[in-house]
Amino acid sequence: MTNIKFENALNRVEQKCPPIWMMRQAGRYQSGYMDMKEKFTFEQMCKLPKLASEVAMLPIKQFDFDIAILFSDILWHLEGLGFPLKFDPGPKFETHLSEENWEQYVDVGRALKHINFQSNAVEATREALPHSKSLIGFVGGPWSLLNYALGPNKVSNDFKSTYLRTVIIPLIKDSIRAQKLAGAEVVMILDSGLENISKNYHDNIYLPMLQSITDIGNVGYYTRGLPTNSLSKVKKMNWSGIGIDSTLDLPKTLNTYTNGFVQGNFNEAHMLLERKLFEYELDKWLETLEGVNTTGWVCGLGHGITKTTPTEHVTHFVETIRNRFN
Repeated sequence: MTNIKFENALNRVEQKCPPIWMMRQAGRYQSGYMDMKEKFTFEQMCKLPKLASEVAMLPIKQFDFDIAILFSDILWHLEGLGFPLKFDPGPKFETHLSEENWEQYVDVGRALKHINFQSNAVEATREALPHSKSLIGFVGGPWSLLNYALGPNKVSNDFKSTYLRTVIIPLIKDSIRAQKLAGAEVVMILDSGLENISKNYHDNIYLPMLQSITDIGNVGYYTRGLPTNSLSKVKKMNWSGIGIDSTLDLPKTLNTYTNGFVQGNFNEAHMLLERKLFEYELDKWLETLEGVNTTGWVCGLGHGITKTTPTEHVTHFVETIRNRFN
């Protein structure tokens, strides 16, 4: 019950064609998703496992991706901790974390029970998937979740470190274990909100916190907004794979990271271009991989598919990759 291409990438086994998956591959750019959205709210689609499974299956059926992804949202963990959350249409919190109210938002056990629907959705999706497809789960990156929890509030670095170590990271670790137990082959940490972290804090305080998560095994890490020259330190950690955005050099990363898979990293903005320009940018990107050892590559975008992406561009992307690396 796995995709052989993804298994090969995970285990660094040489192969011609990479597996393909994209962040936010189930979403508003699909007519099937919008049809479901007319009947159900986003919250229902995430929290009712059968619906979450149906949404996760939409891009598998339409584009034949190699890997399905749990359909959910990173912010349900914060809702579980007690932060009032609503989507209108984007996420909004009525209150935010501060050094005065933090004791209201520390019950990791309650939060884990609250997000049990994610594990149920993983199970339902695995049941619906063909045996030839892989399934991954995901959680938000600790720093990214902390940003959402704090909102506009300013707090000390000591407070941030304490809340990360005692609340957010334990919750993330328990959530990863639960998703894996439910059938996720790999759980990705999606840490796309690093633009406001200092290099000193990131390299000397944050990365050692993340290190404890890698001990769980079969955990991948997607990063966006890394401080300058910090990727080399991320590569040295015991991830099962890393995802990179389009600002980073894919050939160089494939040549220098050999611990697990490398996911990425075609510029998602290029998916929005007029057809000929899109095809030109895709071909130009693939030219950078000529002569490169692509062992371990998981093909995808630098970030999530945007809501106005033409579905025919996604189809062309998948067909082009499979034809080029046949």
